Amino acid sequence: MTQLVTHVDDELVQQVDRLVENGAVTSRSDAVRRGLRALVDRERRRSVDVAIVEGYRRRPQAEDEAGWSDETARSMIAEEPW
Repeated sequence: MTQLVTHVDDELVQQVDRLVENGAVTSRSDAVRRGLRALVDRERRRSVDVAIVEGYRRRPQAEDEAGWSDETARSMIAEEPW
């Protein structure tokens, strides 16, 4: 496992320490790991979102391609025993 060394301001350290005290994280290191995972996941999701949008810009969905999903949704709702 690789160790990362960084500097953070005192206010951020105090906030992280409060998270540790409150049990939100087990340690400062746990907080850093969770934060980095969240950042990496957010950027991965953003990248996927951009790719999806770009795909629809290059080839917009035609009306006949969307119609089946609307009809299927209506059928499924009609089948529910409300």
